[in-house]
Amino acid sequence: MSDQKLPAEVKGLSLVSFFNDIAGEMVYPLLPAFLTGTLGAGATALGALDGAAELASAVLKWFSGRLSDRPGWRKPLVLVGYATAVFVRPLMSVAAAAWQVVGFRVIDRVGKGIRTAPRDAMLADFTPKGMEGRAYGFHAASDHLGAVLGSLLAWWAVTEGMEVRSVIGWSVVPGVLAVVVLALVLKGKGRIASEDGKREEKGEIADPDKAGVHVLSSLFSHPQHSAILLLALLALCRLPEALLLFRLQELGVPVATIPLLWAGLHIVRSVGSYPVGALNDRVGASALIGAGAALFAGCLMFLGKPLPEGWAIVVFLAFGLVAATTESSEKALVARLSTKGVGKKFGMYHALTGAAALPAGLFFGWIYQHGSGSDALWLSGALVGVAGIVWMVFGGRSGAVHGA
Repeated sequence: MSDQKLPAEVKGLSLVSFFNDIAGEMVYPLLPAFLTGTLGAGATALGALDGAAELASAVLKWFSGRLSDRPGWRKPLVLVGYATAVFVRPLMSVAAAAWQVVGFRVIDRVGKGIRTAPRDAMLADFTPKGMEGRAYGFHAASDHLGAVLGSLLAWWAVTEGMEVRSVIGWSVVPGVLAVVVLALVLKGKGRIASEDGKREEKGEIADPDKAGVHVLSSLFSHPQHSAILLLALLALCRLPEALLLFRLQELGVPVATIPLLWAGLHIVRSVGSYPVGALNDRVGASALIGAGAALFAGCLMFLGKPLPEGWAIVVFLAFGLVAATTESSEKALVARLSTKGVGKKFGMYHALTGAAALPAGLFFGWIYQHGSGSDALWLSGALVGVAGIVWMVFGGRSGAVHGA
């Protein structure tokens, strides 16, 4: 299987995410400064920004995942989802108050909620058995590479004197390219329906009992749901990345440099995603997810200290290894444990992990604003560390995700 090439459809969908993330990351790293500087908001608003957006996205992922298992629904859901984000995101440039930015960000994430589970299920449809880690790793690498270019464009524009509002407005250009490429990728595919029945008949989807989720099934009603619930627990403990960017500003990193560092973070994620995805296909995701939790905890513990600017940058870039280690592993987990209704399972995964972002964002944002940045970062790091141990005990010992 190691010499088998990734399907063209996987590469095409990865190119779509590449362009879409150029657009998205032209905007996101500038939002903390835009909200707190231009619009006068505080850390709680930053937590609400990420939390409310992810909650809206999570609710839609639940339903869109289920709808995508119906014949012919995946293609239109993916198209509508990308188009919604592309044409709403630039409207943040005309916002006059923090709540308006939050509102536009929520609608942006509505598009993500519509497209994400169907797209991930579509990737599973196109991917042969045993290549799930590589497929999702390649997609993640492309996604993060787009984020690198988007962040660099934002940094270049700000350093050249362009207003933040104008940078946000220009994000429409790569967004439109993403939609055009998506239309070309799906052209001639006809009705893209669920392939679960075909894959199950061919024996290309692992039996969850054979996958070995025995300890988890003793705790919850269904082994597939058990693993997803544990991943949601990890998400509930994570401090929003917007607060990490705000923390960098507190530690002396200039606002104009933030997009450049955000690009560097995604370089780490992009470079690491495919190799980790390939490793996942060999050894399974259990240890990789546990390692990601340990990395997250360690980085936040260091960033909670009054680090010099240079060391803060080093630790922040090391934080990129968290996503590189966990993203493709978690999605490969869901794909392999789905005996049928892969769209439904991806919807559940994205919905529960996304829904955890709002209480996490509000909670850690409140602590940040009314306590200190160190308090918020250290608490999140400690909670993720504990949740990672829970995962290793129940997810790891159950053998939830061994290699194919």
